[in-house]
Amino acid sequence: MIRKIRAEDKEIYLSMAKDFYTSDAVLFNIEEKNITDTFDELMRSDLYTECFILEQEGHIAGYSLLAKTYSQEAGGMVIWIEEIFVLPEYRSKGLGKEFFKYLETNRPERIKRMRLEADSDNVDAMALYERMNFTRLEYLQMVKDY
Repeated sequence: MIRKIRAEDKEIYLSMAKDFYTSDAVLFNIEEKNITDTFDELMRSDLYTECFILEQEGHIAGYSLLAKTYSQEAGGMVIWIEEIFVLPEYRSKGLGKEFFKYLETNRPERIKRMRLEADSDNVDAMALYERMNFTRLEYLQMVKDY
């Protein structure tokens, strides 16, 4: 089952997000404050970000964090799949695929593109994204942090 995050999910969300940011799926760890600030934003509004809890047989099995932006290039709203994290004991059980199907089925018409980033070493994730019809972009992204 896929559902929106709720206030009572705070502790498990914080724990899973910390696990995500110490995993091989990311290039570097982040400050814990970033995670708690994100949870606070999720509780405040879903204008810029949304989080979904992935459940299996009534147990929380993971989460996915989305960010929203507008793209002239895409001709509308873009959903950035910022994070997908599945607890180790629930991996390879179809939750990622179920989540992507949920996004497709529940995609508002104004959403014109879904986008995500992946570490090329995360071969299992890359294989799932390709099965879900994501295509690789052949350009380098750059960032400037403040």
